[in-house]
Amino acid sequence: MPNILALYKDFHSKGLNIVGVSLDRDAAKWKDAIAKNNLSWVQVSHLKFWEEPIAVQYEVQEIPSTFILDASGKVIAKGLTGEVLRSKIKELLSK
Repeated sequence: MPNILALYKDFHSKGLNIVGVSLDRDAAKWKDAIAKNNLSWVQVSHLKFWEEPIAVQYEVQEIPSTFILDASGKVIAKGLTGEVLRSKIKELLSK
């Protein structure tokens, strides 16, 4: 989570938006985690664990998972972490 927080801080003003999709089952624990981690971007969940509709749609196989979508919603990269994720976001936002 620290890496995602840093990415958001560094790139949100340049156009990066993040949507957190939770696979939690417990609303209170989910909301507590959002508050504890100071997550200021959009968070969604149907509290259905692996049956979360967005996770099913994007065929999420592991937690955490990252997907980069273009403006039309097309997946242009997935599974990136750390510096590779940062570099890809930087590259895409510079276009």
